[in-house]
Amino acid sequence: MINPASVAFDIDGVIADTMTLFLEIARDVYHINGIRYDDIVCYNLTECIPMEPEVIDAVVERILEGNYATPLKPINGAAEVLTRIGRYHRPVFFVTARPHLGPIGDWMLDLLSLDSNSIEIMAVGTFENKAEVLVERKTSYFIEDRLETCYRLQDAGITPILFRQPWNREPHPFVEVGSWNELECLIDF
Repeated sequence: MINPASVAFDIDGVIADTMTLFLEIARDVYHINGIRYDDIVCYNLTECIPMEPEVIDAVVERILEGNYATPLKPINGAAEVLTRIGRYHRPVFFVTARPHLGPIGDWMLDLLSLDSNSIEIMAVGTFENKAEVLVERKTSYFIEDRLETCYRLQDAGITPILFRQPWNREPHPFVEVGSWNELECLIDF
């Protein structure tokens, strides 16, 4: 069982359904159709979807800057479980590989039924920087969707919980959850 005070969370792909938004922007702005969520079988999008690298970069930039018409949606159950965790331990800690917080901070505040003092979000710029921040904060568990990050976390003494996504379907030694309901069952409330 995971103590709510000892866990932190990634945002994109764990809380925010960023890849669905990515596909919607690609369709609506760049008229790219026919790519499904399940086609995204690797984290490096240029390796697994038929889209020009410049377009991928442009869509990602739109997401980072909040420049999109379709709203970013949460992954089902995330808001409810995170709000419950926030009732037991504050602040709920989030670490994102985004280069800057941008609009995701406000999105998180809107999503959760918690006040701004009840959450803390760190944008560390790259997945390589997550472990150091988590070790400094004495975080024991981290919920992550990027398999490569899980290995780095494990090497740093942090127990990763892999949030199942099409891009992390390789054999691995980590505990894995496929939904926020499954994750909630691991938390010691």
